[in-house]
Amino acid sequence: MTSFGDLLGPQPVLLPENSDAEEALLDKVDPVRVAADHPAASIAWAYLAEAALTRGGAEGVDPVVNHDVVAAYAFARTGYHRGLDLLRRNGWKGFGPVPWSHEPNRGFLRSVGALARAARAIGETEEYARCLDLLEDCDPRAAAELGLN
Repeated sequence: MTSFGDLLGPQPVLLPENSDAEEALLDKVDPVRVAADHPAASIAWAYLAEAALTRGGAEGVDPVVNHDVVAAYAFARTGYHRGLDLLRRNGWKGFGPVPWSHEPNRGFLRSVGALARAARAIGETEEYARCLDLLEDCDPRAAAELGLN
């Protein structure tokens, strides 16, 4: 776990705003349209993944496999990878703080959380554990904020 107070550790990464995508989502534009218009915006993919998980009934602890859950996995994985690309372009070295408190970081963190839930739903326990570890390394608060205790 990375401590935000560790002066020798990496500085927290604060991603730039993607205000066009974020405003479109807040204005209730269909997340499919937002993802198509802003494919690099993890937040759009997180919205799609979270909605698919809800439709697929993957909120419980028992494995669920259906079209929506598999789609959620793909949406979340896309948001995760687009977020990794942006994190790396902003100095992240694969570890260290990505604070939940910084709103533009939440698209990536929500994608990781959705990926964790989708992985758990299809029985991919190792991926679920990796996602939880990543969230813990990014920000110890993130998993709780995402309902992954």
